Amino acid sequence: MWERFSYYGMRVLLILFMTAPVAAGGLGFETSVAGAVYGLYTSMVYMTSLPGGWIADRLIGQRRAVLYGGILIACGHFSMAFPSLTTFYLGLTLIVLGTGLLKGNVAVIVGQLYAPGDVRRDAGFSIFYMGINLGAFIAPLVTSYLGQRINWHLGFTVAGVGMVLGLVQYVLGAKYLGDAGLRPVPAASPAAAAQLKQRVQIWGGAAVTLAVAFAAGMYTRAIPISVKQVADAAGIFLLGLTLAFFAWLFLAGDWTRTERKRLYAILALWLAAVVFWSEFEQAGSTLNLFADRATRSSILGWAFPSGYFQSLQPLFIITFAPVFAWIWIRLGPRQPSSPAKFGVGLLFVGSGFALLVVAAGLSAHGVKVAPYWLVVTYLLHTFGELSLSPVGMSAFTKLAPARVAGLMMGVWYLGISVGNFIGGRLASLYTSMPLAHLFGAIGAVGIIAGLIMLSLAPPIKRLMGEVN
Repeated sequence: MWERFSYYGMRVLLILFMTAPVAAGGLGFETSVAGAVYGLYTSMVYMTSLPGGWIADRLIGQRRAVLYGGILIACGHFSMAFPSLTTFYLGLTLIVLGTGLLKGNVAVIVGQLYAPGDVRRDAGFSIFYMGINLGAFIAPLVTSYLGQRINWHLGFTVAGVGMVLGLVQYVLGAKYLGDAGLRPVPAASPAAAAQLKQRVQIWGGAAVTLAVAFAAGMYTRAIPISVKQVADAAGIFLLGLTLAFFAWLFLAGDWTRTERKRLYAILALWLAAVVFWSEFEQAGSTLNLFADRATRSSILGWAFPSGYFQSLQPLFIITFAPVFAWIWIRLGPRQPSSPAKFGVGLLFVGSGFALLVVAAGLSAHGVKVAPYWLVVTYLLHTFGELSLSPVGMSAFTKLAPARVAGLMMGVWYLGISVGNFIGGRLASLYTSMPLAHLFGAIGAVGIIAGLIMLSLAPPIKRLMGEVN
């Protein structure tokens, strides 16, 4: 709960703080720069879950990974309590590294609490899921009030206080976790363990040295590179990593005919997921700016910070997740296939932006639009998320060849990372083109992608074989 409080609390304040005038306590960034930094931060939060999982599996175990991750997140927020650009970037870096250690590994611990076949497993994950969404719901209400109404840095700090409370609870409650996540996967032999330790020392030391040298070079301006250039380089790295991974997946693997077909289905679903997350995750960027600059933040005379809109999605998820689960159970074998559900999810997220084209046209005349425009948009986006996100995670685990099942969940997070990066770059266009055109283009891409996915659902379903 507190890790999600950290992430969503940061998401609601980050782009508003960066674009706020210096006189108002912000950084005074251009929207193009703020969008690039935002996209880099949110994409790296998911990207680092890959090395975070490897570190836990091979070196320290999930239990300590979560502990160290929580400490890094708290230190990151406390770093951002100080009003300087250096501590701002240091804080973002620490939060990214900490989330990479914590996010995926805490879910692994939950899974390890239950023996195979334990009927309580789904109920346990339901509690875990509710905790996640409770943190996501509360965070914008607290951090946006403190940050937007009192002081930006107080808003950043409160998430660190929450993370400390979570760490205290985690340590005191360790006795209830048994052996779950306590130790890494044992090495094949003592020689293999020694070799792994040596490689980690060499490569880890080199990586830390390069990172510190690069940060020092940027700070002293010995390396004349801007933050936007760093974000651009990260985009090239993401693209290269994605292409290299899928090239390895299809060319290097000794797959059976059935496995290869399922890998093609995974690729199709992954591409659709990237489009979806590039639009859905603009809740913290373009939609956040639209809420702050172009939407009336008052209902029946009660004025509230614009960040409160960010609590709508987790509230809708908590409300409608049981409804969607009931619908799928009720339909039984008549429910749409996974590719069709992906298509429906894309239609929902695209329709949300298409709806805002009208609102953006009204705001172009200097009038702040009514709150219900964003309320309905977030509702449509939530319907899209419930159609795609849980279905996607389930499909990836079922379609993946057994020997790379764990890696496939990393691929899912890679899709979210790439989507977040693209979403951040789209936010860079907020002030450089008419909003109606920007929202219209984003909505059209989502709707067209949804229609393509629906038309391709039958052949993708055939590639999936017996997996429903």
